[in-house]
Amino acid sequence: QVQLVESGGGLVQAGGSLRLACAISGTGFRVNSMAWYRRVPGKEREGVASIYNSGSTDYADSAKGRFTISMDNAKSTVYLQMTSLRPEDTADYYCTGKVYTWREGSRYYWGQGTQVSVSS
Repeated sequence: QVQLVESGGGLVQAGGSLRLACAISGTGFRVNSMAWYRRVPGKEREGVASIYNSGSTDYADSAKGRFTISMDNAKSTVYLQMTSLRPEDTADYYCTGKVYTWREGSRYYWGQGTQVSVSS
C-alpha cells in the first residue's frame, strides 16, 4: 500500500514563502511522476506543478516564476517551494503521484491535503 502524506501548509502573509512536502511511503513501489494540485472550495481543482522521472517539470501559468517543484528520490519526498505568495494562492494543496506497484500496477495516489492561507 502506497501512502502520500503532505506537510508544510500554514498561514503566511502576502509576499512570504512556504515549502510543502509530500512523503511517499510503502514497499516495492516506483514513482513515475508527481504533481501538486490545489482546490479552493467552490472551484475546480487546479494543477499547480508536475515533475517526471526525467526530471522535467511543468507549471501552471499562475505558478511560473514563483513556485518550484523538486523531488528527493533518496527520501521519496516531493517538495513545492512557494515564494511571493498571493492571497489568491490560498487553497487546499494536494500531492498526487503516478506510482507503480507489482500488486496494483500503475495508478494514481493522492495525499490528504494541506491548507495554505495567504493573508493580504
